Parts: sequence; structure tokens; C-alpha cells
Amino acid sequence: MKRLFIGIATLALTFSAFAETTAIVGAKVHTVGPQGTLMNATIVIRDDKIIAVGSDVSAPDGAVVLDATGKIITPGLFSPFGRLGLVEVSSSAGPADALQRGELFTAGFDVADAYNPRSTLIAINRIEGVTRALIAPAPGGADDFGAVGHVLSGQAAIVNLGDDGVIDQRRAAMVVTLGERGSGLAGGSRAGAWLTLRNALDEARDYRNHKGDFERGLRREYEHSVADLEALQGVLSGTVPMLVALDRASDIEVLIALCKEYGLRAIINGGTEAWMLADELAAADISVLVAATYNLPGDFDRLNARRGAAVVLAEAGVRFALTDGQSATHNARNITQSAGNAVADGLAWDLALRAITLTPAEIYGVADIAGSIEPGKAADIVIWSADPLELTNYPDQVFINGKAIPMQSRQTLLRDRYLKSDSGQPPAYRD
Repeated sequence: MKRLFIGIATLALTFSAFAETTAIVGAKVHTVGPQGTLMNATIVIRDDKIIAVGSDVSAPDGAVVLDATGKIITPGLFSPFGRLGLVEVSSSAGPADALQRGELFTAGFDVADAYNPRSTLIAINRIEGVTRALIAPAPGGADDFGAVGHVLSGQAAIVNLGDDGVIDQRRAAMVVTLGERGSGLAGGSRAGAWLTLRNALDEARDYRNHKGDFERGLRREYEHSVADLEALQGVLSGTVPMLVALDRASDIEVLIALCKEYGLRAIINGGTEAWMLADELAAADISVLVAATYNLPGDFDRLNARRGAAVVLAEAGVRFALTDGQSATHNARNITQSAGNAVADGLAWDLALRAITLTPAEIYGVADIAGSIEPGKAADIVIWSADPLELTNYPDQVFINGKAIPMQSRQTLLRDRYLKSDSGQPPAYRD
């Protein structure tokens, strides 16, 4: 049995390419599952799956053993919203792959086909523990031809950040923009944005009920394309949740009523004032993606912003995931800081960790494959030298689907190049 120490990342990479079975031993393991937190535990990985975890588990014969004594292990982090793989430099003139504009395709707009698993942002975020992410479209501002985004931006997807670039789940959510931003997409009126959404739902329902007549030309033409109406069928059936961007409490009340009327599932993205309706959201089973550090009234939709909103949601039984609304893409890794701030505001440490691992996986319906360290799940594992919610702590090693990923990014390579100041060569010529 070969024993390696986790501090030597290059050895971890060497054996992961050849070993079928890996055992990580000696760490404090936060499973975020039924086993809770385990001391001096062993995790056994075979191929891409976890096959055993426990303090009484032994490394199998022939396994390569990674000694993580004194380390902390968590599941891989799950970024609940962003555009990883859809953008490189936000202000560049490159393709706006995540932006929906015009009326030709709205609900049917699917960003999954534009996902670039080789984006430099992928490595930057995964070396800090992000292993899964939701990638979402967004309404674009007016282009040179006057086309603007729609209240319905299209379909989001779940991706893993491993080097195989797999899309775990297409059509994970239907992205909807309401509130102040949505009003700007619907003639300047908040009421107009709600009517735009209702019209799309009504047309999709009529299309479902009279599809045969429509295909035979016996039904009027719809305002939305067939691709849009087909995409909305999952929303109407409740299999695809709406991911709704809004903040104001009065808008949230309308959303609760709409979901009840149409039988829809919804996830609130933003929800600055969601804490004011925590009991109602819990009763309606509506989840919230909340940024723990929003505490100032940035606009009239967020007049009641406050610290500790996650604590109020937790006490009411609302399912919530933590995000960093200011850096959901380029710095998706900052969700650990969001979680740490939530703990400082009174949220239990275990709940904060859950809110950036298992809970977002539950919200998007992929908790059977990710989010916790349990037998049968994908081996998304992060090994830390100290508390992962502390600002200055970083992973020692990250595993995605059982593979130890290279702990390098464009940023680290540039750092290392420019630190070689004694090489006698200009930076461009250094290794």
C-alpha cells in the first residue's frame, strides 16, 4: 500500500491518473450528509465515485493512500448562479454567449451549447474548491439594432468543472427577470413584466392543450415561437423551476400567488427582502439564492436590505443557498466568503457549509450525484489546511469526479513566472 502526503500535490496528480482506488485518510470530514462530521475518517474513491466513508473504514488492499492527517475535507462547492464558461472578460467585444436579445427566441434560448469548459475562469474557480455550477442566460441591453432582452431569458444548465467539461443537466431552470430590471424589459412597468410572463405561460398552456390543432393550422399564431412554447412545458408541469430575479417584498408576494395559480415551482435569485416573507416562502416551498453581505439599500427594490437575512430564512425553514451577487462568475469562489459572513451574522457553521454545497444541489435537483460526501455520489472532494470559511484559507487539493485536478490556473502561472526575478530573462521568456 503506497502512502502519499496531501501536501505534495504533484504526487496526488501522478497517482490519480493510474489508480482505480484511492483512499484519503486521517482528516476531519464534513460529509454534509447523514453521517455528519467525522473525525480521523477515511474516504474511499473508486473511479469517479465515493464507495465508502467513515471513521471505521479501512483503506482497501492495493489502494493508493493519501495521508490527510490534520486536514479538513468538505464536499466540492456548488456555485448556484453565474456564467462560468460563457464569458471571459465582461467588457470585451467578444461574443455575448450568455445574453438573450430580441423576440425570436426567449424561453427557448439555451446557453448549454455555448459552454466553454476550457475557459480560463474554470481553473481559477475550481482550484479554490468550486466543482459544480449553474450557468445561466441573462437579458441583454440594447444592441446596435435596438434589440433588447426579454423577461424570459431562457434555460440554465448545471456543469461540473472537471477537465472532461461535462454538462450534468440541461434545462435545470428557466431564467426570469422581474422587479425593477424586469420592468425595464417590458416597457418600463413592473405590471407589464408580470403580464409578459403571464402571457407566455398562457400561450404555452394553450399550445399544450391544442397542439394538434396548431400543427394543422387550425389555431391562431402565438406571440412566442414554438421553441419557446416547448421550453415552457417543463415549467407548466413543475419539472423545471423558474429562477426568478427579484428583490422587493411586494414582488415576492405576487410570485407566491402566481406559483399557486399556475402550479409552478420557483427559485428566487436575489431576494434581498425575502426575509420579510420567510414564513410565506417556507409554506410555498420557494427557495432563495441570497447574498449574505447585502446590507445597504442599493435601489428602491432593496430598501429593507439587512445583515442576517440568511438566519431569518433558516429559522423559518426556507431552503436557501448562499451566493455572492457581485462576483457570481469571475469570482464564484467567493461563496466561501459569503458563507463566512453569514456565520459572523449568526448562521450556524454547518448550515453555511450546506448552503454552498448540498442545498444548491437540492434546489436544482442534482443532489443524487453531488453536494455531499456519501457512497454512490460523485467524488467531488476538497481538502483544506484549515477552516474553509476563513478568508485566507485555500484548498490543498481538489478532486472532481474522483480526479485530482491540477492546482494551477492562468493566475498562478503568471504569478510564478513573474516571481522568477533572478532568472536573468524578461518575463516573456521565463518558464
